[in-house]
Amino acid sequence: MSDKKKTTIVLFSGDYDKAMAAYIIANGAAAYDHEVTIFHTFWGLNALRKEEQVPVQKGFLEKMFAKMMPRGADKMGLSKMNFAGMGPKMIKKVMKKHQAMPFPQLAEMAQEQDVKLIACTMTMDLLGLKKDELIEDIDYAGVAAYIGDAEEGNINLFI
Repeated sequence: MSDKKKTTIVLFSGDYDKAMAAYIIANGAAAYDHEVTIFHTFWGLNALRKEEQVPVQKGFLEKMFAKMMPRGADKMGLSKMNFAGMGPKMIKKVMKKHQAMPFPQLAEMAQEQDVKLIACTMTMDLLGLKKDELIEDIDYAGVAAYIGDAEEGNINLFI
């Protein structure tokens, strides 16, 4: 067992602002030398989706989910004040003005800091997501892997 503190985050939400918060906390914890895990499940998996369309075999319902879900974090809506897609544009403009790091850079930083990004395999099966549709250098596991990390966690969050 390591002496390092551990932070685990379940990212359930598919909202841009909530995903950003999860990654900001993850990067902060990693900077404080915590071992960090983000377990992406249900709509949180959208943060791991590639922006480009990937040709994969899917059934009818899987194709419908794929069309309804945003491809990549930059396409996710806000939890409040989405305004038919105008909210994310406005918040990104404000972030740029204040030189806040956009989500794609937060995700890159998390990977550079060895934050363990896990895609929930059960949810991938339910929603028809394939590994080829998700970004590179992530882990794939079920809830037992998250529980294994969380039971030793000093900080456990559900976002």
